[in-house]
Amino acid sequence: MKVSMKLLVVGVALMSAILGGCEKKEHNHHQNSHTDNLVLLGTSYTDEGSMKISLYSTDSLYSRYTNLFIEVRDSATDAVIEDAEITIMPMMEMPTMMHSAPFEDPNSTSAVNGLFPCAVVFQMPGDMGWSLTVNAHEHVNGGMGEVTFPLMVKNPAPTRTRVVTPINDPASRLVISYVQPLNPKVGINDFEITLHSRETMLSWPGIENYTVEIEPEMPSMGHGSPNNVNPTYTADGHYKGQVNFTMTGLWRINLNIMDGSTVVDSTAYFEVTLQ
Repeated sequence: MKVSMKLLVVGVALMSAILGGCEKKEHNHHQNSHTDNLVLLGTSYTDEGSMKISLYSTDSLYSRYTNLFIEVRDSATDAVIEDAEITIMPMMEMPTMMHSAPFEDPNSTSAVNGLFPCAVVFQMPGDMGWSLTVNAHEHVNGGMGEVTFPLMVKNPAPTRTRVVTPINDPASRLVISYVQPLNPKVGINDFEITLHSRETMLSWPGIENYTVEIEPEMPSMGHGSPNNVNPTYTADGHYKGQVNFTMTGLWRINLNIMDGSTVVDSTAYFEVTLQ
């Protein structure tokens, strides 16, 4: 009888340990679930050591408009910090010069599902040279600091960012980046691009007063498509409209960009292939 009671106690203890372990694993998985579908680009502790910052993306980095996500944790407790002011600065270091890129800081001090969304338009590829500096000021304990992540940026196929010389301002540069559709279909698709100008090597502000006309064509068939909606400015250099693909195959979306009645560029285009 004593042996049976002892076995029962041991069995209960083992079951509790197993269930406790499962609950802990499930809890940890839940804590990290907001990054399950993202690619980790790097993790580093801030220079003052109070925060651990991780940088994520939806994919490897390419020369295009790129959504990035920043996670901030307390370096002592590993708890996710959801109230912080985050700013970023992309930089490309070349043999003879350095320049930044168009970017969008997180638009809120409150995290979205544990992450601070931001974006960078990498206007050129680079196996080496690109970096992203993240400055963080968390509001609960007042911690401040920064980290810098080295980045590798590949060249996409087809091209998703074009840097052109504006006809009306030869000393400047115009960065045109394709945003969507990412998964084009036959029929009407939402179409979006970004427009940024080079103000200085460190400043690439979004343009808000241009007119954009689109002309889709199918080079192999010699025709275009009806019912397209020219993109118009929304915010932060973004222009949104609609493009109509009437059949599968390779399409070219030609862009005509105007500043009032003055042509800025009529050479840029993006190619889209529908399967």
